[in-house]
Amino acid sequence: MSDEPLPGEANGSRESAETADGRNTSLGSSILKPRYLLGFLGVVAFAVLPFAGISTTQLLVLIGAFYFGMFAMSWDTVSGYTGEISFGHALFFAVGGYTSTLLNLGYGVSPGLSIPAGVVLAAVAGVLIGVPALRVRGPYLSLITLVAPLILLQVFVIYGDIFGGELGLSAPTGLVSAPDFELVVLANYYIGFGLFLAIMGLLFVVTRSDVGSVLTAVREDEDAVAAAGLNVAKFKLFAFVLSAAVGGLAGAVFVHTPIGSPRPSQLLALTVSIEVLIAAILGGMGTIVGAGLGGVFFYFFNDVLNQQGWTLPVLGVGVDEASLLIFVLLTMVVVYALPQGVFPWALRSGRRALGRARGQQVATDGGTVDGDPPSGDGSTPLERATDRFRELLEDDE
Repeated sequence: MSDEPLPGEANGSRESAETADGRNTSLGSSILKPRYLLGFLGVVAFAVLPFAGISTTQLLVLIGAFYFGMFAMSWDTVSGYTGEISFGHALFFAVGGYTSTLLNLGYGVSPGLSIPAGVVLAAVAGVLIGVPALRVRGPYLSLITLVAPLILLQVFVIYGDIFGGELGLSAPTGLVSAPDFELVVLANYYIGFGLFLAIMGLLFVVTRSDVGSVLTAVREDEDAVAAAGLNVAKFKLFAFVLSAAVGGLAGAVFVHTPIGSPRPSQLLALTVSIEVLIAAILGGMGTIVGAGLGGVFFYFFNDVLNQQGWTLPVLGVGVDEASLLIFVLLTMVVVYALPQGVFPWALRSGRRALGRARGQQVATDGGTVDGDPPSGDGSTPLERATDRFRELLEDDE
């Protein structure tokens, strides 16, 4: 809305109509922008994939990939936006999964209630770890996040009669019950895909809001944000708890799928925390969408590698044993060649291709000169965030 006074009721009505028409036109043109078209095509592709001749085994892997993608987005919420790298994010994945499993197996609680309980407990764990961890910076914070899941793993081993030790627990009740296993897999696929899209949309909105601007500013210059009068600790804690809750949700639902199980090797091992970090970096840190897609493709292709019987000629070991090393080397190449990650590069390439197909002049950044102008007013995240929150403070006064 404009802050300028209206000259009269008639003029105001006319201007309102013109504004509404302009908004509708803007909305229509926004939907047709290359980035939204690419996203729509991607959603359609995943939606019809089960009917494209893909096997049940591959669908099972994709189900797991959706939840790992959610897990990657949760990691990106705190590490990609605040710059505080978490090396032990598997803790929240495991807390959500084990909480839901224990309630379901031990007390007969249905997944509809045990899953939310897992999310809540993961968020509480986020507070308990986030409060002391976020008081420090750099390697000290990373050390705290690294030690926490190792301690929890030892608790699982010591109290193996409760948590199942290194072997884990029995599979809890599934999300879907049906006599046909293929129907169960299909239903789980769409549940996972729908939840993946919902979490992506939620985190996308949050990170593009005023809060997201503050988090981005914290990553760029934490001292400047504090000097602007904003409470950095509260914003970082919000990101940490939100990240923990989403990670807990992913773990809580994952254990109720045909491919998931409450075992430390799937939920809590150090390799799980390393894998989610690799996936987010490959997809694109600080993008949410890139981290999510990175998680999906990492999980899927990691499974493909593990199924191969190839032997690496130089190392003399199987590909399945060296899959993590392969992804680490790939990450190093991507960081060097595509510092922003694969997703931003793919998005720019897709924009250029769609722009050329429309006969538009393609800009160097992947946008089109006449159809996809750069967004924003040129201000920095810190300037936008501080301006917005100062307005809120003034309104409260």
